[in-house]
Amino acid sequence: MDTWFTPFFLIQASDQWCHDEEDETAAALGLFLGCAILPRLCQNELRREHRRYLTRPDLLPNPRINTPWQALHGSRNDRAFITTMGLNVDTFEYILNEGGFKNRWNDWTITNTRNDVNPDGVPRPERRSLDSAGALGLVLHYFKLSSSMREVSLQLIFALTPSTVSRYLDRAQDILLETLEEMPEASITMPEGVDEFTSLNNLIVARHPHLTGGCASIDGLSLGVEEAADRELENATYNAWKAKHCINNVIVFSPEGLIILAVLNSPGSWHDSRVARPIFQYMRENVPAGFYVCADSGFPKGDAQNAAWIRAPLKQNDRVPNDPVLQRQALDFNRDLVSYRQTAEWGMRTLQGSFGRLRVPLPIKSSKDRQRLLLTCCYLTNVRARRVGISQIRNVYMPVWRASEDDRLWDRLGDMMFGEIRNKERVARFHLVLDEN
Repeated sequence: MDTWFTPFFLIQASDQWCHDEEDETAAALGLFLGCAILPRLCQNELRREHRRYLTRPDLLPNPRINTPWQALHGSRNDRAFITTMGLNVDTFEYILNEGGFKNRWNDWTITNTRNDVNPDGVPRPERRSLDSAGALGLVLHYFKLSSSMREVSLQLIFALTPSTVSRYLDRAQDILLETLEEMPEASITMPEGVDEFTSLNNLIVARHPHLTGGCASIDGLSLGVEEAADRELENATYNAWKAKHCINNVIVFSPEGLIILAVLNSPGSWHDSRVARPIFQYMRENVPAGFYVCADSGFPKGDAQNAAWIRAPLKQNDRVPNDPVLQRQALDFNRDLVSYRQTAEWGMRTLQGSFGRLRVPLPIKSSKDRQRLLLTCCYLTNVRARRVGISQIRNVYMPVWRASEDDRLWDRLGDMMFGEIRNKERVARFHLVLDEN
């Protein structure tokens, strides 16, 4: 209906009523109503012009029929699933069915902000806009989103209104985290016992023979967050060295490409040495003597007690033994250490490259939501490494594809084809060498 029609009708009607003296009161009332309604209608019309969100008429009519998500899910194509969600079809179905995501989604009763729904009522999953597979696809698409792909894309892909996307995402993230916490493929656990540490060290020594005792690599990861209105929270997240608001995390990667220890969601104003205190404490109490993790030369090792469990490359002007044999051993060890510690960089790049959501400033209002996001991404990283095989560390240190071939053939082929490349390796400039003159 024309927004100008109602007040115009009231005004015209009041003019007619004025001819009848008995209806003067009604005329005044009509004029009053017209004047009261007109500004509100004009305000609503102006507000509508500035609204930037999709409504149901802007989307496909039924979220369960012929949507882009339905086409993707029906294709059963591993390449498409990995590109959009980071998981292949088998892993997606494993999380959905064997993992228990489907049962948890179907047992959930939808609530709203009006509190007019009985939370203990019988769920009706058949009445929802998305089934369990759609909910899992929605949350996995969300984790893949980056700054170049806004959440409006989710509304178009799944044919959902913004409020429905927000409500479904919040609950689906909780369900996914609950599911991953019970999956052995997602577990974040340190090795136990000498045998398990030795097994990890064997993977490392196969490529770096001088790193006897090495079992993992460690590094810090800084992620941007929104600027807080609260002054105290703003100070806690501001990192003066990097001149930005962020949160700090410290993550330990095994040569199998798995996250085996992590401290997440610490204030950006904290130094890595403070963030890593729980890791230092854990290693002193649980890592057998003779084993250590490899770190960057800039990574803080804390006090002298941690020196046995954390090894870092030599820094400029560090002293080496005078004995030529000990010098050679120290430099050989340092060269392998510099090379292996790259795995921490590979792990961080895998984490951020796989989940575009981590490249967008994280929400500052809820520490719980940030923790949920970070923990879910770490769990999914392990699932991808174990079930999908997407991990640069795993591919380098666990070359399954070479198991049935003659290693000498591949080594000679590499020397022939990549010898010049190795001479120009960017990491080689950090290697220290002896001056024979």
